[in-house]
Amino acid sequence: MTIRLYDTSARQIRDFVPLVPGCVSIYLCGATVQSAPHIGHIRSGLNFDIMRRWFEYRGYDVTFVRNVTDIDDKIITKAADQGRPWWAIGYENERAFTAGYQALGCLPPTYEPRATGHIPRWSR
Repeated sequence: MTIRLYDTSARQIRDFVPLVPGCVSIYLCGATVQSAPHIGHIRSGLNFDIMRRWFEYRGYDVTFVRNVTDIDDKIITKAADQGRPWWAIGYENERAFTAGYQALGCLPPTYEPRATGHIPRWSR
């Protein structure tokens, strides 16, 4: 059975053809951890978890990457207002997101890079 997906760029349903036979790579622009998650945040992760599980069920080797934006203007402002380090706010909320995903039974991502790991000023 062929997997068919809606291609937003082409605005049509298309047969799924992996770039590498038998392998699927999924990238989800994950949470910006400026505050605790709500159902709208977690819904996105749940949707991609379902897609991942479907591909795995169909026999694909899936690499799922979900990033974490652990620094942004809102986090920096909140840190200044609360007199706390920016990283403490990001870490606290990142743990809340992880707990939310776990409570729903979502599989953990294969990789979960943080923005600060890829911004030269913050990755030292």
